[in-house]
Formats: sequence, structure tokens, C-alpha cells
Amino acid sequence: MKPVNRRKPYRMQIFKEIGAKPFALTAGASFLALLLIWSVLSYMKLVNPVFLPEPHQVLMELFRQLGTEAYWHHIGISVFRVSAGFLLACIVGIPIGLFAGTFKYGEAVVEPPMEFIRYMPAVAFIPLIMVWAGIGEWAKILLIFIGCFFQLVLMVADNTRRVSHDLLQASFTLGASRWKAIETVLIPAMQPQLMHTLRLILGWAWTYLVVAELVAVNSGLGYAIMKAQRFLNTDQIFVGIIVIGLLGLISDRIFAFMNKRFFPWA
Repeated sequence: MKPVNRRKPYRMQIFKEIGAKPFALTAGASFLALLLIWSVLSYMKLVNPVFLPEPHQVLMELFRQLGTEAYWHHIGISVFRVSAGFLLACIVGIPIGLFAGTFKYGEAVVEPPMEFIRYMPAVAFIPLIMVWAGIGEWAKILLIFIGCFFQLVLMVADNTRRVSHDLLQASFTLGASRWKAIETVLIPAMQPQLMHTLRLILGWAWTYLVVAELVAVNSGLGYAIMKAQRFLNTDQIFVGIIVIGLLGLISDRIFAFMNKRFFPWA
């Protein structure tokens, strides 16, 4: 008999888990590749240093900025603005999304205007926000709220509709009322997906930070970036971008940990 040639399985298979260590190594390699490209372009002067500073200069500037009280004040006020806008969007948007996802009349009332407004850029609302809320802190918070709210409502409605209808029918069979089924079946069943949705929305909140801090400010990471841009301090611009990215990554990891901690089955 001829020996059977067993085909070696592909290393990259669809949806196949690769383990924590290979994943971490691959992720680290991707960051190193980006750093290598940056280093080659900057150290070999392939790009003007005014536009692309060298990595060690950015690192030194990062430590210098983090050693000042003023920069930590910028970080603190930016974290406050993002958190306030995000929480306000959650408080208002989650119940509306739940209503739209649960009832067809709710979907008819809520989703058409939300679908229409969500395509409008948040930047276009800046003049209107300044009329409504002035140029104080509420203006920045409101812009981040607008950037998150409409997307959040639609995604929460979609999370709600993904709950198995069999679970609801089983609760009705056992004698649950409509509101009891929503409270004890629908809301608990959607919570893992809701946590994923909130992770995405929080990421969008961070992306709107710099835009929000264009509205008559003298503090915040967005202000620090725009101030550096006026004087062509590109290394400080990179520092601001990196700090915002790190803060966003930390908040994302917190949500990922909470999701695994509270919903390990998801």
C-alpha cells in the first residue's frame, strides 16, 4: 500500500485559536515593525525631521512632558471630558436603544431619525453647540456626546434584537409578564454584547477628543497638540497622539477585563 500523504494543516486557519503566547508575540512584532519603519524613515533622513522626528526624540519629549504638572493637568481634563461625554451618551442612549430594539413601534419612531443624523459629521455641530452651551466645559462634553450617542442607540438596538426569541417565549410560557421578561431575560442576555458595544463607543469618544478641544480651550491634550502644531513642534504632536492612544488602550483593556470578569461565558 502506498503511504497516505497527510496534508499539513495551514498555520492560518479560519477562526482557529492560536493561544495567548503566539498572539502576544505576533502583536508585539507588529508594533516593532511600525517602529522599524519609523526609524528607517527618520534616522536615514528619508523624511524631513520637521515632519517626522526621530523616535528617541519623541521618547525624550514624552518623559519630559510627563514630568511636568501642566501636562498631567491636560491629561486629567481630557479624561474628564471623554468620560463625561461617554457616560452621558450611555445614560440617554442605552434606554432609547433598548426601546427601539424591543418594540417595532420603538424601531419605527427611533431608528429613521437616528440613521439620518448619524451620517452628519460631529464637527458640523460645533457652531450650534456654541449657541446652545456657550464655550465652557459643557460644549466639549456635548460634542463628544453627539459623536457617540446616535451610533450607540443603533448598536444597542441591534444588540437587543440579537437576543434569542426562544428565551423570551420560554419566559412567557413560565408566566412572565412583558416587563418581567424584559427585566429578567432580555436585559441580562444582551449585556455581554452591550459591553462590546460600549468598548467601541468609548474608542469613538477618544477620537472626538481633539475635535472637542478645538472649541475655545486652554487645556487638554487636544489643545496641547494644536499649540505644538502652531510652532511646528512635531515631537510634541507625536507625544500628544501617543498619550491619547495609550489612554484609549488602557480604557479598552479595562472594558475587556470587565467583560471577561462579569461574562466569562460570552
